[in-house]
Amino acid sequence: MVAEGDILKANNEHGHICIFGEVLFDHFPDNSRVLGGAPFNVAWNLHAFGQAPCFISRVGDDAEGKQIQETMEQWGMGTSALQCDLEHCTGRVNVDFTDNEPEYSIAEPCAYDFIAPSPKVHDTLRDCALLYHGTLALRDPVSKAGFSALRKQHSGRVFLDVNLRTLWWRKEQVLSMIGQADWVKLNADEAALLFGLEQDIEQGLIRLISKHKLQGIILTRGAQGAMVVTAAKKVYTAHPEKNIYLVDTVGAGDAFASIIILGLHNNWPIAISIERAQQFASAVVGQRGATVTDRNFYDTFICQWQTEIITD
Repeated sequence: MVAEGDILKANNEHGHICIFGEVLFDHFPDNSRVLGGAPFNVAWNLHAFGQAPCFISRVGDDAEGKQIQETMEQWGMGTSALQCDLEHCTGRVNVDFTDNEPEYSIAEPCAYDFIAPSPKVHDTLRDCALLYHGTLALRDPVSKAGFSALRKQHSGRVFLDVNLRTLWWRKEQVLSMIGQADWVKLNADEAALLFGLEQDIEQGLIRLISKHKLQGIILTRGAQGAMVVTAAKKVYTAHPEKNIYLVDTVGAGDAFASIIILGLHNNWPIAISIERAQQFASAVVGQRGATVTDRNFYDTFICQWQTEIITD
């Protein structure tokens, strides 16, 4: 049995977590806007849980880019790997909703399409235990080449967060990314689009793990909960409670990924990680957008998890 008193502290003895990808502003129908981008959301959450991730991205030399840098600094996040682009604007997404599910209109090109390798990032990767990336930020050859250069220097685990956005993905490219990952997260619609997995999902995921030599796959299914399947052919599931307070589902998958990564980095049992990930994601959908600036929101989970005892 393991007491968790220190389990949420930055785990430097395990190496750093590095996050590569987009940061942008989500613009909502009510004219509000919230910082977003799946990689940024994950980095934001991990920092709130004490992990001090290295966030590798690029913003424009504009008001929104300056606001992103200032907001990161106010939150205590490091900005040494945040690049400034003098030619391209900061990323922007217009978000609309159909049956409470978000639909995205994504600006292109923008600064995160031009993330370049840098000496500071190379130094960080020497002690990077887990490298997270998504699919959207690799849509442009420049960022794709930048990530490839970084990936060659990384010897730790790779966590791929599949985010299939209309117009901005190709099946063969995503499959190539999966083949180079250790852990893959995707939702039920993405699993159907990529692999035709709509029935016999557990066995389908087991076959995918074997084919691509993965350590595990995380499948999120909205109101139906989530599933984690490992290379050992073990299946773990979690389900949200009924009557959850819902504002929007933007960032729910990113919230889930954040806690799974936190669990991987801190060697939590998968059964504990998936339950906590579902709990956190269920709370995030009660907020507007994916990033929460109230530290009390995170402290609730930290206090609860630190008082629990876990067993392998």
